[in-house]
Amino acid sequence: MITLAVDAMGGDSGLDVTVPGAVAFLKQHADVRLIMVGDQEQLASLLKAAGAPMDKVEIKHASQVVDMDEQPQLALKNKKDSSMRVAINQVKEGAAQAAVSAGNTGALMATARFVLKTIPGIERPAIAKFLPSKGSHTTLMLDLGANVDCTAENLVQFAVIGSELVQALFPQNGRPRVGLLNVGSEDIKGTTTVKQAFKLLKSADLNFIGNIEGNEIFSGEVDVVVADGFVGNIMLKTIEGMVKFMGGAIKQEFQANIFTKMGALAALPALRGFKSKFDPRKFNGAIFLGLRGVVVKSHGGTDAEGFRYALEEAYHEAKADSLVRIEQGVAAQLLVLAEKKQEAENAAMANNIE
Repeated sequence: MITLAVDAMGGDSGLDVTVPGAVAFLKQHADVRLIMVGDQEQLASLLKAAGAPMDKVEIKHASQVVDMDEQPQLALKNKKDSSMRVAINQVKEGAAQAAVSAGNTGALMATARFVLKTIPGIERPAIAKFLPSKGSHTTLMLDLGANVDCTAENLVQFAVIGSELVQALFPQNGRPRVGLLNVGSEDIKGTTTVKQAFKLLKSADLNFIGNIEGNEIFSGEVDVVVADGFVGNIMLKTIEGMVKFMGGAIKQEFQANIFTKMGALAALPALRGFKSKFDPRKFNGAIFLGLRGVVVKSHGGTDAEGFRYALEEAYHEAKADSLVRIEQGVAAQLLVLAEKKQEAENAAMANNIE
């Protein structure tokens, strides 16, 4: 049985979204139970009204709620009984295999990092998300905003945890192909940090395919895209904006006159397929990677269907036992990197002696 802890109060709409999303999720899975964290009276009433299978739900009361615009450090200090904090505590205490929240991103990251700590060998957690790409393939991209300034070592660590997650979720696909997001494919391009990361990644025990450019993210030829949080967040917001713009532009063109409206009827199946493939709700659920626990962040403004997909993301990670695999993979990868570093230092010392 998979148990997920849900911050029921978080997000722009709170209970109006989390409760119906949770109920829809529960009805689709027989092997799952939820710990719904928030105002006990409201939760009990709304869950019952929504027809929730109460034998698969535990309600855990929390007296506080983290506001969407609240400063992360203030939330961490002053909201120790918030629905967000209590949900994450369930993971730390072993009562749940993952926590899901649509709440304040900064507060969620700060709280998750404080409560759960990072995996040994990982300095900073990263925000990761699966994006659609060619065919039925998906590509994991990280970091998407948690770390604006990164060292080369941080980028390598992101590559390791991203690769291990994809390997855990999709073992049938072989070793994940890792690409470093850059302004060109040549190893001489990019910032000093990116060029240093390139050298380190070449020596790591990863399926590193080299630098990739932004137009290759959706090619289906890379499984993990690594970037610092500054570049990654801008890339993500650009993608989201472009999809929204394209959808509106297509709708406007088909509504231009009677002939385009008739064309829209003929193209309706294709348009529905396009809309379904790029429906942002299907890719709702960013993963906080590098923590000693699974935490999934839902978009704060999503609807019940989108929140259900965030729960699905947490469910798949928990079922694949991804955290254990990531921890084991990180330990092995970092050992290889340490050995490579020692070899390089020994070679440099020998050259100096000569």
